[in-house]
Amino acid sequence: MEPFTHAFTSLALSRAGQRRLPRFGTAMLVVSGLAPDLDYASYAGGPEAFMRFHRSALHSIAGAALLAAVIAAAFCALDRKLPAKKSVQTRTFPPLAFVIALAVCAVGVAGHLLLDLASGVGVQLLWPFRSHWYGWDLAGNFDPWILVLLVLGLLVPLLFKLVNEEVTSGKKTATGDRAAVAVLVLIVAYLGARAHYHGEAVDLLLSREYHGRVALSAEAFPESVTMFAWRGLAVTDNTIEEVDVPLGPGEFDSDRSVTHYKPEESPALEVGQKTAATARFLDYARVPFASVRRVEADYRFEVHDFRFEPGDSDPADVFVRVDMDSQFHIRREEFLFASSPND
Repeated sequence: MEPFTHAFTSLALSRAGQRRLPRFGTAMLVVSGLAPDLDYASYAGGPEAFMRFHRSALHSIAGAALLAAVIAAAFCALDRKLPAKKSVQTRTFPPLAFVIALAVCAVGVAGHLLLDLASGVGVQLLWPFRSHWYGWDLAGNFDPWILVLLVLGLLVPLLFKLVNEEVTSGKKTATGDRAAVAVLVLIVAYLGARAHYHGEAVDLLLSREYHGRVALSAEAFPESVTMFAWRGLAVTDNTIEEVDVPLGPGEFDSDRSVTHYKPEESPALEVGQKTAATARFLDYARVPFASVRRVEADYRFEVHDFRFEPGDSDPADVFVRVDMDSQFHIRREEFLFASSPND
C-alpha cells in the first residue's frame, strides 16, 4: 500500500502498545514500517530492475529481517549516544537492549509486509531463494476505508482527550490505546470480509460460460471503493474474458464480457515465448497475455499482464517486448513501463 497507510498503521501499532514500548518505540515502528519501500528506488534502474527488486529485496522474509536488525542497531546506537534524562514527571526508560529494539522493528516490518500481501502486486516473500510472488488481491494500493479507519483511530481519542482536559481544568489524561487496538481489529475484520467476497467473485467467474466457452481459471481484482465490485478475468482455452463482477444487487452477466483472443500458433510466437525476458516476466505476471504483430517486414512479440487495466499508471505495470526480423531472428528484447510512451 502507499506510504501514508503504512505510516498510520505504525502509529496505530505504537498507540496500541504504548504502555510497553521502549524508548524510541514509536520512531522505530514508523521507520521500520516505511523502510521496506526503499526498494522503490529500483524504479531509477528501469522497468526490468523495478520488476525484479520492487517488493522483493526488502519485502522478503530475509530482507525484512536484515532491515529490522539494521534499524534496531541504529536506534540502540542512538540510545547510547543520547542517554535518557531522568524525570519524576515522565516515564523513565532503561537502556535500549538490541533484542527489545529488534522485536519492535520486526513488528513494524511485519505490519508493512502484511498490508502489501493484501494489496497491489503482492510480495516475493522467499527472495532471493525463490522468485514466486505471494498476494491475496484483497485491496488496491490505496484503500480509502483502511486509511479513514486509521486516521479516525488516532484523531478521535486525541479529540476526547482535549475535551476531557478542558472539563477537568487541564489535568492530563492517557490517550486511547484501546481505540488503536479496536481500529487494528476492524482493519483485520475488513480485510477478512474482502477475502470472503474475493472468494465469492472467483467462484462466480468459474461457474459460468463466456459466449459458449468454459473458464479454465479465473482471477478477481478489487475495486478500491467497495468490496462488492470486482474486475474479473476468466481464462478459456483460446481467450481471456474481462467482465465486471457485482456481488451486491446487480446481476452478473457473463455474456457481457469483453473477449481478448489469444494469438494463433506461429513461428514468431514460439520464438518470443522462449526468450529469457519472457521467462522472467512469466514469473511475475498474474494473467499473461501474448500478442504478435507485423512491423513493416518484421515481427513484434509482446506479453502484458492483464491484471492491470488499460491506461493504468502504476509503475508495476511492466511488459516485455521482443522484436524479430523477417527470418525470426531476435533483434531486441526489452522490458517497458506500460505507462511510458512507446511505439
